[in-house]
Amino acid sequence: MAEVENPQEVLSTDGATPATAEKVLPTPPVYCGVCSLPPEYCEYQPTVNKCKEWLEEHHVDLFARYFAGVSLSEKQQKSTEKHEAKQARALEKKLQSKVLVKRIERGKRKYVTGVFGLEVFGIELKPAAKKFAQKFATGASVSKNNEGRDEIVVQGDVSEEVQEYMAADKFFKDVPADNVECIEEKRKSVR
Repeated sequence: MAEVENPQEVLSTDGATPATAEKVLPTPPVYCGVCSLPPEYCEYQPTVNKCKEWLEEHHVDLFARYFAGVSLSEKQQKSTEKHEAKQARALEKKLQSKVLVKRIERGKRKYVTGVFGLEVFGIELKPAAKKFAQKFATGASVSKNNEGRDEIVVQGDVSEEVQEYMAADKFFKDVPADNVECIEEKRKSVR
């Protein structure tokens, strides 16, 4: 039996020369830039109008295949309007939300700084607490406050520094500087 130097070579039908077979690569799938689904499923999403615009701009051939001459039904139109209204309400709520930075008295001369309201702006609290701990070289943790909401507790009186850091750092870019409010909470004396 003859040994073959390159087992990948395929002999042609006459057995003399290797055949040059072209490799056919699969085409990568196309996903919508708005809803992240394949374009054939965009019509079932409440963002169908934005999907149509994106598809017409980026993939004209697929737009012609799926949406040429197609109009929305009344149900799809209502669904789209409801979705857009819901997004507008969420944006308005986000813009009205405040991030509170509290200076809380712990003892006679000891303070901790509490930060809450960050989750409204889509910021995860654990990584944010870690950023604060690294920046201020103190302990920082996520805990529940008296109202039952999660807040970041940073050891020490760093309330003004937290406010400045949030305005400057890229991690907190979604939080407008106007929405950060600094307040002081005094401990009630018990006698």
